[in-house]
Amino acid sequence: MANVMDCLVPISLFNKGQATKIFSRLRETKELFVLKNNQPSAVILSPEEYVRLTEIEENYTLLLEAASRLEENGDRPGISMEVVMDELGINAKELEEMEDVDIE
Repeated sequence: MANVMDCLVPISLFNKGQATKIFSRLRETKELFVLKNNQPSAVILSPEEYVRLTEIEENYTLLLEAASRLEENGDRPGISMEVVMDELGINAKELEEMEDVDIE
């Protein structure tokens, strides 16, 4: 993260019509902290930083789900990816060529 002082933006700058200038700063820093009455009031993220953080959150949610399923499975043996792919008639090349799918 850049120097915190460089990431502070008084809300009064928005009121003075400097939003374009403020948003252009996001090319140089990942986030800006908007101050109202000298207190943090909001955070503005670059689109790249927002995507990075949402992907971390999604991965963490998937990790928790995987851990929960492993715990529920107990000592029962798992099934290897190769066996599942064989049962579904999918080979590694087909899997690589598939597009990513968002699971909600």
